[in-house]
Amino acid sequence: MIAAGTGSRAVGPWLQLASTGVAAVTPAISQVRSGVRDPAEVGTAGSAPGFPARPVVGGGGSVDETAPHTDVAVGVEVLAWAISRAGPRPSPTSGASRSGRAPALASRTGLTSPPGAFPAQPDTLGGTHVTPDKSPNAPAGDASGAGNPLLDQSSLPRFEAIRPEHVVCGMRALLAELNADLLRLEGGCTPTWEGAVEGIERLTDRLQYSWGVVGHLMGVRDSPELRQAHDAVQPEVVRFSLRLAQSGPLYRVLRALRAGPAWCGLDGAQRRAVTALIQDAELAGIALEGAVKERFNAIQTELAEVSTRFSNNVLDATKAFALVLTTTEEVQGLPASLLRLAAQSARANGHPGATAEAGPWRITIDGPSSGPFLIHSHRRDLREQVYRARITRASKGDLDNSPLVLRILRLRREQAGLLGLPSFAEYSLARKMAPSVAAVYKLEEDLLRASHPAAGSDLDAMRACAREHGAADEADEMRPWDTAYWSERLRQERYAYTEEELRPYFPLPRVLDGLFTLSARLFGITITPADGETPVWHPDARFFRVSGEDGRPIAAFYLDPYSRPAEKRGGAWMDVCVGRSRLLAPQGQAVRLPVAYLNCNGTPPVDGRPSLMSFGEVETLFHEFGHGLQHMLTTVDHGLVAGIQNVEWDAVELASQFMENWCYHRETLRGLTAHIDTGAPLPDELFGKIAAARTHMAGSAMLGQIRYGLTDMILHDRYDPDGNTSPFDAELAVRVRTTVLPPLPEDRFLCAFTHIFAGAYAAGYYSYKWAEVLAADAFAAFAEAGLDDPAAVRATGRRFRDTVLAMGGGHHPLEVFESFRGRPPSVEPLLRQYRLA
Repeated sequence: MIAAGTGSRAVGPWLQLASTGVAAVTPAISQVRSGVRDPAEVGTAGSAPGFPARPVVGGGGSVDETAPHTDVAVGVEVLAWAISRAGPRPSPTSGASRSGRAPALASRTGLTSPPGAFPAQPDTLGGTHVTPDKSPNAPAGDASGAGNPLLDQSSLPRFEAIRPEHVVCGMRALLAELNADLLRLEGGCTPTWEGAVEGIERLTDRLQYSWGVVGHLMGVRDSPELRQAHDAVQPEVVRFSLRLAQSGPLYRVLRALRAGPAWCGLDGAQRRAVTALIQDAELAGIALEGAVKERFNAIQTELAEVSTRFSNNVLDATKAFALVLTTTEEVQGLPASLLRLAAQSARANGHPGATAEAGPWRITIDGPSSGPFLIHSHRRDLREQVYRARITRASKGDLDNSPLVLRILRLRREQAGLLGLPSFAEYSLARKMAPSVAAVYKLEEDLLRASHPAAGSDLDAMRACAREHGAADEADEMRPWDTAYWSERLRQERYAYTEEELRPYFPLPRVLDGLFTLSARLFGITITPADGETPVWHPDARFFRVSGEDGRPIAAFYLDPYSRPAEKRGGAWMDVCVGRSRLLAPQGQAVRLPVAYLNCNGTPPVDGRPSLMSFGEVETLFHEFGHGLQHMLTTVDHGLVAGIQNVEWDAVELASQFMENWCYHRETLRGLTAHIDTGAPLPDELFGKIAAARTHMAGSAMLGQIRYGLTDMILHDRYDPDGNTSPFDAELAVRVRTTVLPPLPEDRFLCAFTHIFAGAYAAGYYSYKWAEVLAADAFAAFAEAGLDDPAAVRATGRRFRDTVLAMGGGHHPLEVFESFRGRPPSVEPLLRQYRLA
């Protein structure tokens, strides 16, 4: 999932900087967050709130094989129909917007077509040199001058030197330079690529680099001092972003470029970039004037502040809860891995003598702790405590997000209204492939009809399992805190293995070796550890370099794999450190190489043993690595459309969900495994069970995704925040239709739904299912070529690399997909994947 409201086509180059919420924390290119199917991270990821099954990733969801085939086919066919009409695609000679909505938006906001820009030389990989201030009054080596490590763009970020005190002075100094540069560029821009677009790339890149470091540290090394510094300067960053987005001279020059003779000399990627900039200016309120424009800008600033506060409250509420267990009776059923983790947490929080064998044990509502607890704890009363803590997170006291939910919805609705749009959903879809809000509803409703009966069958099966185990009371009155537990018991009976049985086979070092070997086989790349070559923000974080088949470097990435509840946000995400760019190439080199951040929240090492990953954590790693590959293997040289930049939001999960499929490929999965004690690979028998269990509780998982998607869309389309009902009433109405257990009135999952209230998925959560069709079809190409044929796999992998991973946002996603597949997307592979065809 793309978090932080930045990057990809969903938020283009200008709106990235002026966007809401955490978008203002990490302003340009993108923060791809995902990993967890539970958007609010309230239950274990992957299922409806009543059905928190094993932690899984990727926003996919499954379809139970018992679901009616016709209804599912209808639901997915609607998605395919919408994809096939996601356009119009800009032609080489057309100035039409990618979504086709810009002209309508222009007419609604009073835009008229006019008759018929913008500065650093990098020295090293990812670096951009900023000329130091040589004026007599320039401070030497202080927080605001050239000595500020936050402003040093000559290399990769100097994490060992950057401190919260550098943020305010450093960012204000940078903003002063950028404002002066913008004024000069407005006065001299011309309707050419060099005279307009290159200047925009220089400006946005410089801001993204330094402010992006601040946003990254907010996610992985949060502190009160960093928050205070971030909050102090965030409004100024938003103001500059809006100033750039609403620049009349630049907008007029871009329109003139599209209408003038220079247009014919641009390649397709350049035209996509220009069209994106024009549309983003329109969505940023370029046509607004006077008091209306002032109000629009005030909304943007407030949204940034409120959304950041929402995210901080979720993190603080997660840290605030802990359940300390002291007796062996209280930990009955808990696996050894969780006992070790809980004892380690206890030692770090006031119980220095805690051991896995004797306790005490500290359970939190962070995913690696609460997920296994809800699945395995025999104590129903304790499961209820943990579950209720998760679903009421950030809904009480000083951390209560309830008023922020309503405020965000009001501001977004007003924002859309100022642009002449009927709802924020319309505003969101202006930047996506989906042709209309109605098409999204159609998809969700058809999938609801298919998955609800299957989820009901799942519930019946869990009740029967509970009765067979002598738990008649739980069978007769199944509650949300029971479903993860009985789902796991049922899965063990059906497939005869436990999730904990798999962990010893997945030590993180071995998983990484297998992932890198797969990447070499598919894409011809070599990944080499480079720890110590550049500073990192925490001892957990690592650094890797990526080289091509000719041995030349092509990219690099950081990996921060473990959960740190005290300072690191939940979930998993990919973020951009720097993007590929010919314009910003280091001196003596042809292009600046891309660098990514990959962040997960996996189980940390315990008691001297390496991280033993759950299967869901393995999927999460593959998912985020897929996002990273699309960023790192791009061959587009124009920074504004390279990698995941400018990719339509409902297509950006293609590469990530595609990579998850390899976790169910026998050769690949065995290559990821080596038992921590014996070194043996995963037995074939266990692989067969994993593959067979892929669709376990699939109806429930699908229903959960529909709940989140419908809630998101209804809140941003039909719900009136100034009416007589609360957002929680609206969510409850959706939950009644999309769960098979009676909903809990006190459920406040909206208060932790960071995907839509502090991220980039507002009126866009449906994108996971949209992209899953593309991902399943892409993986089917390998199956058709022959998964057991190394030459065929290699050839297909290179084609995937040269299209999906290479073409970035410089081409429409349908064009990219058809270049790889040779035809438009088909729903059949997805149906086959879940045994529905």
